Amino acid sequence: MADFSYDLVVIGSGPAGEGAAMNAVKQGWRVAVIDERHQAGGSCTHLGTIPSKALRQSVRRMMQYNTMPMFRAVGEPKWFSFPEVMKAAESVITKQVEGRTKGYARNRVQTHIGRASFVNPHEVSVTSRDGKVLSVAGKHFLLATGSSPYRPDDIDFSHSAIFDSDSILGLDSTPRNIIIYGAGVIGCEYASIFSGLDTRVDLVNTREWLMNFLDDEISDALSYHLRDLNVMVRHNEEYERVTTNDNGVTLELKSGKRIHGEALLWCNGRAGNTKGLGLENAGLEADERGQLQVNKDYQTSVPHIYAAGDLIGWPSLAGAAYDQGRFAASHMCGTDDQYRVEDVATGIWTIPEISFVGQNESELTEQKIPYEIGRAYFKDTARAHISGEEVGMLKILFHQDSLEILGIHCFGAEAAEIIHIGQAIMSQKGEANSIKYFLRTTFNYPTMAEAYRIASMNGLNRVSRDRRSFEGKQS
Repeated sequence: MADFSYDLVVIGSGPAGEGAAMNAVKQGWRVAVIDERHQAGGSCTHLGTIPSKALRQSVRRMMQYNTMPMFRAVGEPKWFSFPEVMKAAESVITKQVEGRTKGYARNRVQTHIGRASFVNPHEVSVTSRDGKVLSVAGKHFLLATGSSPYRPDDIDFSHSAIFDSDSILGLDSTPRNIIIYGAGVIGCEYASIFSGLDTRVDLVNTREWLMNFLDDEISDALSYHLRDLNVMVRHNEEYERVTTNDNGVTLELKSGKRIHGEALLWCNGRAGNTKGLGLENAGLEADERGQLQVNKDYQTSVPHIYAAGDLIGWPSLAGAAYDQGRFAASHMCGTDDQYRVEDVATGIWTIPEISFVGQNESELTEQKIPYEIGRAYFKDTARAHISGEEVGMLKILFHQDSLEILGIHCFGAEAAEIIHIGQAIMSQKGEANSIKYFLRTTFNYPTMAEAYRIASMNGLNRVSRDRRSFEGKQS
């Protein structure tokens, strides 16, 4: 007989686990959350989203100080070490943990600290760090254990000069130069961070261009600004071997190139945290990337066991994971407030940041959808002049005939905030989703939101011009 029994047992206290736990407990369910850490928040709070974004914010402020004429008049440029800027991140983590811990306590969600492993489909054993074992039974389970950086077997991650995106947070000094292998979201974000710390960065990309899921124009803009930050980007490269010595690390590429650095940051892929979960005892099996397959309701092949967050792959975003957890709990409880995560706004915290929602030009072209583009450059807005953040643009893709918004892409300061205005209009049904909304709305002035009006006028003027030209030819 189990030591504890619940309606829902959540394994993992990250965004997906928290979303499910809070939604289920509001329905009157008895809920427990199991996590290896003594502090709530999962990898998102302790190793991923929160520390890296807090770190990036500190570096961005330092860069502003060193480049703005007003501050330069005060004194010489100021540079801080990596451990110094990490202190700000640590304070943010503490506040996040405190808030989440209070939330669990206030809602009477029981927490168990330890490593969970299935004994059978309705029961897990929880082993604490001191070796104590207790059994926890549940009518339903949600697996939200997240993901970890992928580590190739032929690379010695125990060496002091080799890091992944988790261990880099413990870096005890600022390297003069660093190699970043993998130019996905994490690789590009850290390339921005380290270049802002005056570190020479070699960014090795295994593909033809940076983050090929981005709109081509945005990817080009990112490439330009990384080069402007003195980041050396190398495309279409794959590693042959990694060697180390007392002076650092050497990355040998299949192309014959050799790159030496004081440190190597490996950012080439992530794998689901399913090892040790005893999935076989529950009738489940993870794929080669450690991920679980789920249906549209986030159910695994075992109906009472659900999975959400990084463990199921796309979109691997904290905000989406929270909503997935809430949706899964709604489905378990049989409530009518279910909504599936579909059109997700993606935020990428490079310097400057990137955000997008909907389709890009390549996708629309492939689908043969007639679209037009409206652009607004930040350098043309009063708010950007005031803030000194003139780098960037807002790009709206819309249907030539219906004027339906099909995609929004933003590059520049506060892009991740700006995108949600457009996302709200895109989510409207029928004729309410129209680029004309931005012309019928009076925006506060001066704001970055004004870019929507500028982009809409730009796009509609282009449509009107093209129509006049077409009608003239017809006549």
